[in-house]
Amino acid sequence: MKILSAIALLLVLFSTSAAAEVAFSQLYYDGDIVGTVVPPAAAPMTGRDPVYPIMGGVPGQLPVAGVGPGDRDYHGGHWAVHVVVWNMEAMPYLLTSEEDVWDAYYDGDLSITRVMDADFRCPLQRKPKN
Repeated sequence: MKILSAIALLLVLFSTSAAAEVAFSQLYYDGDIVGTVVPPAAAPMTGRDPVYPIMGGVPGQLPVAGVGPGDRDYHGGHWAVHVVVWNMEAMPYLLTSEEDVWDAYYDGDLSITRVMDADFRCPLQRKPKN
């Protein structure tokens, strides 16, 4: 049931509108908030770039991108969806990087499930570091 909720959330965050307009969203990447541009057309594919939508997180939690522009392993936002669900015993905290996600997983705070049917494509617009 939580996986279905996660897929529904992804559809809301990254789906196209009925008017076929470009959509904009945000997520965390390496501790920064970055923007995304979601094209108005569906692009069925198998993702290669890990993205982690977080279910049951703290207020202000955004999905987390595992790679981004400038990374050797970035494929332009061909997102491979890994749904993150906090374990009932864990107290959620803000996750802002792929390292945070995997550290919490290895600490036993959450589970990660690959959901191939939810893969999608949209590029990141990384903010320059100050």
